[in-house]
Amino acid sequence: MSARIKVCGLTRIEDARLAASLDVDAVGVVLWPGSPRAVSLSEAAALCHVLPSWTARVGVFVTPTVEAVRTAIAAVGLGVIQLHGVDDPTPFRPLQVPILWAASLRENGADPVAPAGTTLLLDAHDPVRHGGTGRTIDWSRARSVSARERLVLAGGLTAENVARAITEVRPYGVDVSSGVEAAPGIKSAVRMTAFVEAVRQIRPTASV
Repeated sequence: MSARIKVCGLTRIEDARLAASLDVDAVGVVLWPGSPRAVSLSEAAALCHVLPSWTARVGVFVTPTVEAVRTAIAAVGLGVIQLHGVDDPTPFRPLQVPILWAASLRENGADPVAPAGTTLLLDAHDPVRHGGTGRTIDWSRARSVSARERLVLAGGLTAENVARAITEVRPYGVDVSSGVEAAPGIKSAVRMTAFVEAVRQIRPTASV
């Protein structure tokens, strides 16, 4: 099976419908108010409502409380939670949804190791924006992480570079946000379609 595709930071119903028509594997809604792609719980629920049942609905959080995530799961119908700024996801495990644990490759630090029971999402380091920066990461280092972790690769992916990223890193999945946008939160139908086509033209490389 080829790398899974997650399109993150949706804010418009028409973009959610396009993601559904392209049959992407997961869609992310940002539930952190500090993001230019942030949506309310009701907006997130409306976006997720137009997705087919097999599309994973991912809620993106930055340093949330367990109660806030529990409320969002119920209100939006989330099937996955993506945690940024959380060192220990253990308190979130009783919520009984899969966890994407976001981390970055620091210049002078050890490569991240995903806590037990989580899937690692690697993105460019940005302590302010927590993703959606459009900056790529060190794919050679990411490859070494992917060799031992179930890895979702993020950070500056576009239709033009995602094939090379998959070939070099061999991730379980790829996550795109700014790389398919006309403006923050406003997806480009042309770019999103091209991105999905670029991923699906690659021979299967993802580990399962």
